[in-house]
Amino acid sequence: MTRPAPRGADPAGLLLLVVTSLGWGLNWPAMKLLLEELGVLSTRSAGGILGCLTLLVVALVRREALSVPRALWPRLVLVSLLNVTAWMGLASFSLLWLAAAEATIVCYTMPVWAALMAWAVLGERPGPARVAGMVLALAGLALLVLGQGVSVGIEKLPGVALGLSSAVLFSLGTVVTKRWPLGLPPTSSAVWQVGIGIAPLTAAALMVDPWAFDTLSARGWGLIAYGGVFALGLCYLSWFAALRRLPASLASLGTLMTPVVGVAGAALFLGEPFGWREATALAMTLTGVALAMRG
Repeated sequence: MTRPAPRGADPAGLLLLVVTSLGWGLNWPAMKLLLEELGVLSTRSAGGILGCLTLLVVALVRREALSVPRALWPRLVLVSLLNVTAWMGLASFSLLWLAAAEATIVCYTMPVWAALMAWAVLGERPGPARVAGMVLALAGLALLVLGQGVSVGIEKLPGVALGLSSAVLFSLGTVVTKRWPLGLPPTSSAVWQVGIGIAPLTAAALMVDPWAFDTLSARGWGLIAYGGVFALGLCYLSWFAALRRLPASLASLGTLMTPVVGVAGAALFLGEPFGWREATALAMTLTGVALAMRG
């Protein structure tokens, strides 16, 4: 009996992975620019609505079932609040205190916290590589925050706390989904999660951060369309497609390109500094994240 050939690096899958990482990475400097014209809640709710509509159209074209079993609703709402509401809201608010490059590095420590959550929820005890990865990633964050002095680091603490909170809660949502899978078609699952998750942010925007679209520039409209249709909508689809074509380990490690793209985009489009501190912190954090993901 012959064994099936191992799953390799499909070229189309690799291309989709690159598109996903570019789209998600460039969305960080795009959000930073958009926050110059709109409030956080307006920015995220507008992009979320566009993203949800984009995913809905694709789900309908694919004829994916959109029905949700009644018993699944509590779990669906929980993971939507963790994976979308907390992630999009808290990560975006962190940009009010952090540079786009700093926020990208802080928020993409997700796999480190997922390893801890998997230990607590799934009983997956971290091995030496994971522990080393956690220590290395946290050391990178410390260098990033305190490298310019304690006083500057203290000023950035609210942004760091918000960014880490978004990463921790997203990681919890990931582990919960692994422990209790939703079992919905991928695009339909994304439609419901984005739709449910964006609802609290939209309600909050209407109450305390009214949409000021009448004063929005052409650049602002373009950034909303980019974040909603491409980064949130189409990039989710390219990510799902990449997962179908690539080994999970390769796809997961490929997402480490996202913070690299975010940091490079921030330097290129926002003029943010990229010196030895940022480069070392990025290298330490990504190496730590890679070690944590290997498990």
